[in-house]
Amino acid sequence: MEKILIIDDDHVICESIKMILEYENYIVDVAHNAYDGIEKIKQDDFRAILLDIKMTGMDGLEAITFIKQINDHVSIIMISAHASIGNAIEATKKGAYDFIEKPIDREKLLITIRNAVNQSNLVINNKQLKERLEGSLEIVGESKAIKNILETIRKVANTNSRVLITGENGTGKELVARAIYKLSNRADKPFIEVNCAAIPNELIESELFGHEKGAFTGATSQRIGKFEQANGGTLFLDEIGDMSLNAQAKVLRSIEEGAIERVGGKQKIPVDVRIIAATNKNLLKEISQGKFREDLFHRLSVIILNVPPLRERKEDIPLLIDFFTKKVCNENKFPPRSFSEDAIEFLKNLEWKGNVRELRNFIERILIMNPGPVYTIKDVKQHVFQYSNSEGEIDFSIDSFQAFKDQIERIFIEKKLKQYNWNISRTAEAIGIQRSHLYNKIKKYNIIKED
Repeated sequence: MEKILIIDDDHVICESIKMILEYENYIVDVAHNAYDGIEKIKQDDFRAILLDIKMTGMDGLEAITFIKQINDHVSIIMISAHASIGNAIEATKKGAYDFIEKPIDREKLLITIRNAVNQSNLVINNKQLKERLEGSLEIVGESKAIKNILETIRKVANTNSRVLITGENGTGKELVARAIYKLSNRADKPFIEVNCAAIPNELIESELFGHEKGAFTGATSQRIGKFEQANGGTLFLDEIGDMSLNAQAKVLRSIEEGAIERVGGKQKIPVDVRIIAATNKNLLKEISQGKFREDLFHRLSVIILNVPPLRERKEDIPLLIDFFTKKVCNENKFPPRSFSEDAIEFLKNLEWKGNVRELRNFIERILIMNPGPVYTIKDVKQHVFQYSNSEGEIDFSIDSFQAFKDQIERIFIEKKLKQYNWNISRTAEAIGIQRSHLYNKIKKYNIIKED
């Protein structure tokens, strides 16, 4: 049975509509002001909302924006005794599905509710179908590392335990987070993502916890934060290692108390969210440097899932090449294409510093730039070096023997420096040259230590 919410300050009208809808086997809840209605929407998944325009406090037109932030698929039906073309147009622009005048006609009400519920279900089904067709949530691989990750996902998905996903950029940490969400008992609730590295420090608290009107310059209206939007569902804090210490303290407090406070607010707002965090940083190192809170780390790391770099699971590369080739061909309506065995073997032995993301970009690049249908090792070399020569791969297209030797020497020294953690004395001793000679080579090839 579908759930309907009525938000109207007229108690008589609420009871009348409730009786009509319950007789038709709908599950009906009632709120007598917009604030209570919004709280109910955070707690439950309604398919349609009957929303009065004229109410004390927040009116219906203002409430639409907040409702859509929490539940973007719900159908909102405006009801009013003060119907006007202007109100109808404004409500539609804000996302309302339909408009009913008071006094409410029973038959019109039932027809509108039925259509609104069908519309909501259609939006949800289309979204789910799109995700399945795109295959965007598939974790591809048969290596031991991937099998272990999938097994861990299956074990933890239906719990409420917090998960910390670690790994280099491009390894697929978000895919792991979404897979946990999809298999969880919260899969019918929101999945809200926050990229902590992409939000300025001065805005991160407002983004996470929301703010009250007038909380700071520019806060012209109340804002519902990501914690509230994710209520009942999952909050994915990506790149959490880049979060400011102030925001970390607030996240820790919200976990401990199960409630948040909006910026500029004094009211504790209960929230029920499962937190999945991800980072490409070594958080233990960040803790030792005073950049990350140790108590927050222990709160987030109930389950730690490390996604290994692609170079450590080379046996998965042929599967990924096949998967991305079919995906790009389908998206662009290309005829089927493939890679020769020697081309695949060559790609397996590249370093792929950008991991799965870099491999996917390379596949898309070569499929667009070269019509195929079968890509040989010659084709692959031509495109991979254009794409990743700066990443330290050998460029066999160089004609000058001296330039080729210099290239090999630079790559060799760079890798040895990394191997010995840029200890010049140990590196020089290991490769059998003087320290001063090694310094000259570093200067000659402009080799720069990575952070």
